[in-house]
Amino acid sequence: MSLQAVWLSSGASRPRGHPVTLRPGARRGEADWADILNREGNVMPQQAGWSLIVPLKPLARAKSRLVAVAAGEGRAGLVLAFAEDTVAAALACPAVRDVAVVTDDPVAGRRLARLGAQVVPDVARGGLNAALAHGAEVVRRRRWGPAAVAALGADLPALRPAELARVLAAAAAHPRAFVADAAGVGTTVLTAREEAALAPAFEGASRARHRDSGAVELALPGVESVRQDVDTGADLRRALALGVGPRTASVVRRVTVSGVSPG
Repeated sequence: MSLQAVWLSSGASRPRGHPVTLRPGARRGEADWADILNREGNVMPQQAGWSLIVPLKPLARAKSRLVAVAAGEGRAGLVLAFAEDTVAAALACPAVRDVAVVTDDPVAGRRLARLGAQVVPDVARGGLNAALAHGAEVVRRRRWGPAAVAALGADLPALRPAELARVLAAAAAHPRAFVADAAGVGTTVLTAREEAALAPAFEGASRARHRDSGAVELALPGVESVRQDVDTGADLRRALALGVGPRTASVVRRVTVSGVSPG
């Protein structure tokens, strides 16, 4: 199914935004946390909160199952838009202190740093779980000791900051916890409190692996945006129906308006 058909069949109307403010003169990758507010106007204290680790493959190799929706550069642009909307929403979450993106893609690294993410080179190059373990190690080293960390998929374009905050609040009651994806097979979020190792076991049937490893599954109502990752055209339709972020909406709309039908 083309990207145009996915957009039209989703019933989506307009994107929702994820405002993140960078102070004037801030270095690349440095956010002004005093300006990241939740909807009630509360400010997250600078030294509190979760550090999120978001892994991202080189764009040209990511999301091969979306080839029927968008091929080549079109798919890479869509994957980058997913990541940007995911990171922007995470940075707008009042429970999040910072976001580290583990990637070797220079374009994605620059774009995500502009949003306020820290970029960690994927020196492990051993796949998704190695990248997450490395990211957690780097984050905890930078924070000079134990830190609450959470692995978050880069393919959550409908992510809502308030729903992510609800997940992280529930996770704080457990040494390790996770949220299953919308399909009930994989995992979109894995958390580890300060005293716990992250021990990621993503890819494939990761829900069962994380549960078997002792992590507590968080079966919360009303967190659909946290669970809806995008691997296929059908996933994208569901994300669009929830309401995706502005960058994903722009990529989809651009293809729709131009009449291009990739794949």
